[in-house]
Amino acid sequence: MATKQGMCRNCGSLIIFDERDPECECIFCHCRFPSAEAEAILADPNGHSFANEKFEATNNSKTYFPTSPDIVEGAVKRDKVSEANKAEVKYDSNSFEVSPNDVKAPKKLVIGLSLGLVFVILVVIGIALPLKLNRDKLTDSLKADMANVFNGIVEVDSSKDSEGFSKGYYIYGQTCQNVKVVVNQDIDKDTAKKMFDKYTDLRAGKLESKADKTSDVKMEVYSPSGIYLIEGKKEPEFVKDQPTVTAAETAQSEAK
Repeated sequence: MATKQGMCRNCGSLIIFDERDPECECIFCHCRFPSAEAEAILADPNGHSFANEKFEATNNSKTYFPTSPDIVEGAVKRDKVSEANKAEVKYDSNSFEVSPNDVKAPKKLVIGLSLGLVFVILVVIGIALPLKLNRDKLTDSLKADMANVFNGIVEVDSSKDSEGFSKGYYIYGQTCQNVKVVVNQDIDKDTAKKMFDKYTDLRAGKLESKADKTSDVKMEVYSPSGIYLIEGKKEPEFVKDQPTVTAAETAQSEAK
């Protein structure tokens, strides 16, 4: 259905009517008259005088109300306008980048984490430092009396190399429970066991705890013919065909 517009010849109101209807009716005063006349009055309202008479609505009144613009056509127009506006707007790419200043932790959280980290560091130092000092103290004390371990049994070079390690032996471990000894002569199991016993006695005398002085001690004796391994209360074990190395060389190798 196509609609047309005209003007009421009675009150001058706008009239919407079907182009197929020969007559139209005003929705305000209900004046009925030819549709062509309504179009002519709308085209030239100044040439017409309006009577403004009152009319009563009849049962067969036929009126038309203005309809909304076509939905699809309006949507297309709005889309074109939107696209045009987007083309005119220029975005700064850097405006979408997040900088360190945009992400800031609360001040209390930063302070709390910092204090927590300092506390952890202090705890680690508080535990590790005394252990290191006690180990170094025990090691120095044993080295001062190591000659008593070898006297009357074997000859061991107690001089130090350029790195500060004793050439004939090397003591290591938190409680100095590991020892490597280098001798320049062939020895038997009894000789190796004597050195082990004398070392464990010396170590036990310097430790505060005297419980089971040999259980965790391990001694390796390097001789021209091979290596003796003595651990705790076990019988010395002889490993043959091992190259002879100095305790200092062994210590340097482990340090690397």
